[in-house]
Amino acid sequence: MTEIEPTAALDLLVVGDCNPDVLVVGDDVSPEFGQHEKLVDSISLVAGGSASITAIAAARLGLRVALVAVVGADPAGEFMLGLLTAAGVDTASIRVRPGVATGMTVALSHGSDRAIITATGAMTSLTACDIPPDLVRRARHLHVSSYFLLEQSLGPGLARLFAQAHASGATTSLDTNWDPAGRWGGGQLRAALAHTDLLLPNETEALHLSGEPTLRAAVPALTAMGARVVVKLGASGALCADGNEFHRIEQPAGRTDSVVDTTGAGDCFNAGLITGLLRGLDLPAAARLGCATGSASTRAAGGTSAAPSLSVALALADAMNIRPGWH
Repeated sequence: MTEIEPTAALDLLVVGDCNPDVLVVGDDVSPEFGQHEKLVDSISLVAGGSASITAIAAARLGLRVALVAVVGADPAGEFMLGLLTAAGVDTASIRVRPGVATGMTVALSHGSDRAIITATGAMTSLTACDIPPDLVRRARHLHVSSYFLLEQSLGPGLARLFAQAHASGATTSLDTNWDPAGRWGGGQLRAALAHTDLLLPNETEALHLSGEPTLRAAVPALTAMGARVVVKLGASGALCADGNEFHRIEQPAGRTDSVVDTTGAGDCFNAGLITGLLRGLDLPAAARLGCATGSASTRAAGGTSAAPSLSVALALADAMNIRPGWH
């Protein structure tokens, strides 16, 4: 396993899911029961899990990154540990649970849309007790992904974990991702948000988390819970909300980049945004770097195969617009 020198400063500690993605790409990836066989463009085994993709993308942007997650003692877990190690992510604190299968996801990808089927496996045994306090003390930023997959295990200790990070001088961020149970949080999540510096939903997730019908109503409702909010809008860019200040990040007019696969684009966005903030950028400029990183990641199949270097991401960000207000 890769391990950063234990006394060295750590830019980013990522906590969450770690599992392979079986990525199915094609014009028609909808399965047909009745033993019908359908041909697709490609099927690949790639790095998956929102936290793992964010960690790999952040390492590619030059951050010193550690990941805490849980895998099984099986080939799928070894596959993920190998990919993370090769990317330069500190994997020393990833827990290996014997007798439990590593989680796995099947992602059916068609252009800018996808369907996701996940078996959580070992990932849902991750608790706050699995996170070494020394890693939290060394980190400049703590990011948690896939809250709803870990709601019953990590969730009860998340508010305390974020409070500990703040006490050590770190900033915090949370990407809840989708809620398969459809409950979209309660008091436990609100307690964590009170200690969260940045909430990073996509537009659909923002509506569900807030219970509001429109983004204009949803964003103030979410910021009222305590965090600054950056809503990922896909090809339309992003919306930043910091108190009563709003900024839109927009792609350059006439852009013609071909989207191969959007898997992990939001996670790569998270990596770019966090990198920008740790480099001293203000929130809108950091979100622009996030948009550039996420956009670049769509140029190849899988969440990390096209994740860019910092120089590439900065060049792409320079071509994007920051506009005050909602539009």
